[in-house]
Amino acid sequence: MPATNARGRRALEAFLRGAPDAWPDPRIPPWSGGHRRRLGGGGVSLLELVLVLALLVLTAAIALPSILGGLDDARAAAAARHIAGLVRLTRVQAATRSTRVGLRFEQAGATYHYAVYVDGNGNGLRSRDIRSGIDTPITPVERIGDRFPGVTFGVAAGVTRISDGGPLMGDADPVRLGSADTLTFSPLGTATSGTIFLRSRKGRQYAVRVLGATGRTRVLEFRHETGSWTAR
Repeated sequence: MPATNARGRRALEAFLRGAPDAWPDPRIPPWSGGHRRRLGGGGVSLLELVLVLALLVLTAAIALPSILGGLDDARAAAAARHIAGLVRLTRVQAATRSTRVGLRFEQAGATYHYAVYVDGNGNGLRSRDIRSGIDTPITPVERIGDRFPGVTFGVAAGVTRISDGGPLMGDADPVRLGSADTLTFSPLGTATSGTIFLRSRKGRQYAVRVLGATGRTRVLEFRHETGSWTAR
């Protein structure tokens, strides 16, 4: 019996040597502040977590203006490419249908709506024929701001003329396609010459320019840093 008691004491001592210094209180939940979370022998305190979160918020606040500016510019560039794509579609439709097809802009308050129309009676695109349904649309009627939020047809302050670099007034007509505001293509590919100006909410300026003799379409961006237009 004494030998048995000795073996029991030795087993108990060995168990106690391997036990932790302090057993957690089962009444304290693990997510409370009553203990420190173990990470590789160290710990993360509430103060450290607050500091990390504060750094993340500060970094996001610094980066946000740059991100928003990039998004603003991207929307304006995409809007200009969209209008240029409609111009090219108009040219292709005129050649395919062997009749005049036009991209028509109509002012509605402070903005414009637009669509591509087909000449239905051979006398060119006319407002009267559009209203009566003779000249029919082949694309939905759109507003640029609905598709690209923050983008409008307009001219930002400080923008110069494309042709000679002279000053262009900020309230200048942004859709310069003649008195009817219609870019019309013939079956041969010739078109109405003109320029369509688009600007973003933060003043990024783009233009879609069409050369009438060839029907060539170009997208241009105005660089405020240099005061000049560049091709996009």
